[in-house]
Amino acid sequence: MSDRGDNPSGKVRKVVLVDDHPIVREGLAQVIGQKPDLAVCGEADNAADALKVIEATRPDVAVVDLALKDSSGLELIKDIAIRFPKLSVIVLSMRGDSLYVERALRAGARGYVTKEEGTAKVIEGIRKVLEGEIYLSDKMAGKVLKTVFPGRRGSVGLPTERLSDRELAVLEMIGKGKSTREIAESLHVSVKTVETYRERIKDKLKLADAGELLKYAITWDRSQGSA
Repeated sequence: MSDRGDNPSGKVRKVVLVDDHPIVREGLAQVIGQKPDLAVCGEADNAADALKVIEATRPDVAVVDLALKDSSGLELIKDIAIRFPKLSVIVLSMRGDSLYVERALRAGARGYVTKEEGTAKVIEGIRKVLEGEIYLSDKMAGKVLKTVFPGRRGSVGLPTERLSDRELAVLEMIGKGKSTREIAESLHVSVKTVETYRERIKDKLKLADAGELLKYAITWDRSQGSA
């Protein structure tokens, strides 16, 4: 069976892969390389390199993980939206909570697929966002739709919804065992700023001390699936 016909237009769209796992990039690159209408033009494992690759290759779409090497995927998506407003972004992540989907879309992403859903969904998503559509896999669309029903209003009790994107990124990094200085370097802010974020997180999540914060962060990160 041919895949999306035979690309009668002959137009090949360029894709950049941004993921901190080489095996994920390699697998995606192999699958995309078999498609007549798509081609991988660059790869990166962190936000800084991703922006350089995008600048150099001018792709049509970027596939971005939310958990990158020493950086935040959400922050990268925001930077892409500012610096490369015509570039479509689709998220490919282990994070399957509607909280991340909503924030990724607000940051500027045009699509969201979880890694457990397979490469076929990624290819479908890439093509949809290239056509100017918003793409959510059926699984993710169902989760997001639940957030608009009145019956979910009680979910304001989900503590992490109170956190800003930057605070959520700090919580994730704490859960991965990063020190305050390492977090500061990753986010390109001062240690004092990270300490302020930590205090805000503790306040919003009603955590008594650093020990409770660490325990909560580890539990949260594990529940979301480390990427």
